[in-house]
Amino acid sequence: MSAQGKVAIVTGAGTGIGKCTALAFLEGGYAVALAGRRAELLEKTAAEAGPAASRTLTVPTDVADPSSVRALFSATKERFGRVDVVFNNAGSTSIGVPLEDLTYEQWKAVVDVNLTGTFLCIQEAFRIMKSQDPRGGRIINNGSVSAHVPRPNSAPYTATKQGITGLTRSTSLDGRKYDIACGQIDIGNAETAPLAAAVNAGLPQAHGAVVTEPTMDPHDVARAVVFMASLPLDANVQFMTVMATKMPYIGRG
Repeated sequence: MSAQGKVAIVTGAGTGIGKCTALAFLEGGYAVALAGRRAELLEKTAAEAGPAASRTLTVPTDVADPSSVRALFSATKERFGRVDVVFNNAGSTSIGVPLEDLTYEQWKAVVDVNLTGTFLCIQEAFRIMKSQDPRGGRIINNGSVSAHVPRPNSAPYTATKQGITGLTRSTSLDGRKYDIACGQIDIGNAETAPLAAAVNAGLPQAHGAVVTEPTMDPHDVARAVVFMASLPLDANVQFMTVMATKMPYIGRG
């Protein structure tokens, strides 16, 4: 299939990387289900698509809620007939809270969205992709450079993003028999709110200093995701890192 007629689901589509990626999919000819917790932001994303808005479906979704995720996938299939791509982008963080001061509720909130939410979307994607005709599809998980190295005071976020890597590998393996490909994009310092404000204010480094770090345009991340999605199902980008070239990631010690 060409991009024309393909259907993508993007979670966290109301802001930041999710919004940019949803618009990039629409520009590439996809129909797109826009998922996120705030309906008004999803509607703004759709409005920015111009004439391509006719190929959107806005579905307010809490990815941590199994019934909400089921409703998202059911509505997408009912509207568009199939699901070809899922970009698991929705995420939460508690960066900045010292590990010993984290509450159970703060820990659980991040795990529920970042890890359990991604699992729930993958599970629903499998149920549709393995039985549709043509069979199969692609799942792209939003990891982070934190899937490899942490920032200070980021235990829940780092743990979930490293968990995403294991989930990506398992999904890639378990999806083979259904022609489902799964890959992960690890992103470093895209200039999206509230990250941009935090970066401009300075981010804590491993050695204790607070440093202003370079950022990159989130539209560059969106183009990378669309490229991953554009491959035929017999080819897969298993892992990709897209980062601000001069951020202090390579060479951390």
